[in-house]
Amino acid sequence: MSQAYNIRVVIVDDNDDFREGLFHFLNFSTGFEVVGCFANPVNIVENITRTQPDVVLMDIDMPQITGIEAVKLLKVHFKRLNILMLTVFEDEERVFKAMQAGAIGYLLKKTPPQKVLEAVQEVMEGGAPMSPLIARKVVHFFSKTAPTDYNLTPKELAVLRWLVEGLSYKLIAAELNLSIDTVRTHLKNIYDKLHVKSNTEAVVKAVRDRIV
Repeated sequence: MSQAYNIRVVIVDDNDDFREGLFHFLNFSTGFEVVGCFANPVNIVENITRTQPDVVLMDIDMPQITGIEAVKLLKVHFKRLNILMLTVFEDEERVFKAMQAGAIGYLLKKTPPQKVLEAVQEVMEGGAPMSPLIARKVVHFFSKTAPTDYNLTPKELAVLRWLVEGLSYKLIAAELNLSIDTVRTHLKNIYDKLHVKSNTEAVVKAVRDRIV
């Protein structure tokens, strides 16, 4: 991915070793800049206002305020902020609470560092990355529900299917031989038909209702 500026990243994690390791890895990776590194989200609104990140990497289990509570709070103040969960927790309850709160994706801490970089890039391209295990849990959790028809066209279904797979707008366009603007138009129509407002909500609804 070519980019004219560094992706500004904030890390929120109470594990000192993990936080510092990720800080150094990201900061020494071309195209990335860690603009904030915090051990807890107690002053998260003030910290995000000051650092102005493109992406926040958020742990879940932290003292005083959980990562999920922090996501809810941030979404009240920064509706367009990209928040990517990065945690050890694999249980369905936390996964869906995080996504419902407004997280754009969900990665496990055992994810290789290079994959974390790629996930951050995907977020900036409009993707909603998830660790494979988490994606399988999402599918399994909603597999018992009956499929629902939202009158999506074949092309809209194809775009939504690739969105669920975690592809960015750019990669979806390449897979379907479309322009990025056309992909965005299809996604706007998908949002309208599914009555959702974001990629994450569309992915959750697509899996929950077995649309794709």
